Amino acid sequence: LLGHLAEPLIYLFGLGAGLGVMVGRVGGVSYTAFLAAGMVATSAMTAATFETIYAAFGRMEGQRTWEAMLYTQLRLGDIVLGEMAWAATKAALAGAGIGMVAAVLGYTQWLSLLYALPVIALTGLAFASLGMVVTALAPSYDYFIFYQTLVITPILFLSGAVFPVDQLPIVFQTAARFLPLSHSIDLIRPIMLGHPVVDVCLHVGALCIYIVIPFFLSTALLRRRLLR
Repeated sequence: LLGHLAEPLIYLFGLGAGLGVMVGRVGGVSYTAFLAAGMVATSAMTAATFETIYAAFGRMEGQRTWEAMLYTQLRLGDIVLGEMAWAATKAALAGAGIGMVAAVLGYTQWLSLLYALPVIALTGLAFASLGMVVTALAPSYDYFIFYQTLVITPILFLSGAVFPVDQLPIVFQTAARFLPLSHSIDLIRPIMLGHPVVDVCLHVGALCIYIVIPFFLSTALLRRRLLR
């Protein structure tokens, strides 16, 4: 769990202390407070992703834990759902960890962090579901680096975690509207900063779509893979 906190904390203190001096205020708050909310969502994304593309893959291939579980009354969908729930739990803990650091430093209120926890868990479920699709498709561990570099990293920088989306070119602003992390940040940031949350149903619905569709897709892909 500590490993999932390292990168967001580096961003929080490195960019917050460095760029924060030059940038000043963003949207009426300090840049570090702006960044802290983005890092809470990012930490949830990272924790859920790594848990599903590495740990779950290991339980499926190397340890063959899934094979043993399938000899019980559990179905493949139950296993996938369990992996997603565990990844979301770790994501919630990781996001809460960054949030507690932000609260201790005075960048959010403790009660606001409590209100943000369901969204952090929902973010974890969304990225866990996406990660299970990658796990179903990857022939080996070596292929996960492509997902991290070509998908997760661009999502981080396009979703408003580090800088406002409205500062991006129009084409990237349009693309950002379809990214799950954007919807997560649009919920978590106003909650943590004490601002009104707009379009709640839209953002929650988008995250739910990223949970449900990849879940059924990954289950179908894994069923085909395991029955070969």
